[in-house]
Amino acid sequence: MDGLLAALADPARWRLVRLLAERPRAVGVLARLAEARQPQTTKHLQALERAGLVAVQRSGQRRIYALQAEPLRELAAELNRLAEQAEQARQTFDRYGLNLDAERLAAAEPGWADQRSFRFRRSLAGPPELVWRHLTDAGLLARWWTPDDLRVSELVFEARPGGRIVHEYRDAEDLDGADPVAGRALGTVEEVLPGERLTYRLSPLLADGGVAFTAHLDLNLRPAPGGSELDVDFRITGSTIGSADFIAGIELGFGQSLDRLVTTIATTQAEGPAPSATNPSSSGA
Repeated sequence: MDGLLAALADPARWRLVRLLAERPRAVGVLARLAEARQPQTTKHLQALERAGLVAVQRSGQRRIYALQAEPLRELAAELNRLAEQAEQARQTFDRYGLNLDAERLAAAEPGWADQRSFRFRRSLAGPPELVWRHLTDAGLLARWWTPDDLRVSELVFEARPGGRIVHEYRDAEDLDGADPVAGRALGTVEEVLPGERLTYRLSPLLADGGVAFTAHLDLNLRPAPGGSELDVDFRITGSTIGSADFIAGIELGFGQSLDRLVTTIATTQAEGPAPSATNPSSSGA
């Protein structure tokens, strides 16, 4: 694909492609129609031939070139796939932008978002005991507990009442930790009923280290035909004016995390039992 794009990137070669799309033509005819010298036209045609875009036949002293349709079809399919992917990504981007504008306008004073709640439900392909491990084992949590464009860089989750939670994340492409941390949150586990219910509070931190707000999460798990059902209640208290950017991304970002959990559980089921983390209280990703 790279060779194909490089061959088409030159305006002179693109002109030849358009001429050959009409009908096969000889080098001399192509040079005349393209208003170019024949040696230059020959070099461009050779580049197109190396990229698989044209075929050549000799007829006496003449070389006749014809355009190959299949590489163009493959390119068109790839461009259509990229366009669909870009459209979906842009819809997500625009949706977050609208949420961000609305929340920034609403954040006029402390407490502006208190008691706001979000509810999520996901059907998972694994049994409750498998899902529970992915909710409480830091090594497994790290596989899904961030939105699509982020990655966990530090994680502590002590799955006991009063247990400590540390959740730090970075840009997904910042693999060496060279960029600033994208976000950090601290919290405490409150209730643990293995395989059934998990509650905890988690406070994202602002850039100055202050608390943006506190999220109270209540996760309820139950068996269901073909796997499990997970219900999550997400309630806000202690919202500060600076928390607008965080709160704008809750529905989209936490929803993406849960979607990754669904995919992770399905993959684990397909591959077999997932190993436990060697240190269940902390993990770097």
